[in-house]
Amino acid sequence: MLNKKIILLSLLIYSGFTTATESKSVWNATSLTPEVMKKIQSSQLTYKKCVIQEMKKPPYAKQESRKATGNIIKKCEPVLSKMRDVYLKVKVPSVIADRHLKKMRIQITRKLLQELMFREASKKAGK
Repeated sequence: MLNKKIILLSLLIYSGFTTATESKSVWNATSLTPEVMKKIQSSQLTYKKCVIQEMKKPPYAKQESRKATGNIIKKCEPVLSKMRDVYLKVKVPSVIADRHLKKMRIQITRKLLQELMFREASKKAGK
């Protein structure tokens, strides 16, 4: 019985430390000014345009859809890093900035792969 109380007490103390650590990394999204939001949205648009422009290039049409997707995303990665710089300049914690960029990268990658797979299937069906 004493061991259970010690274990329970240890868990409570540990959970108190973890929540204290987590509260330091909490960031309030409303602290971004409209100008910063416009810069972020502009960076997102630039990234999407980069992906679309790369997708239109003929060499990617000859590649398998997954490989082409990877190459396109790698090619546009520098554009995405500029958006990270915008976040860090306004003191958004890097964890939160990286999480948002990762989410955006995954969404764009999925849409791109879907589009390229659709094109690939259309070509094969047309033969």
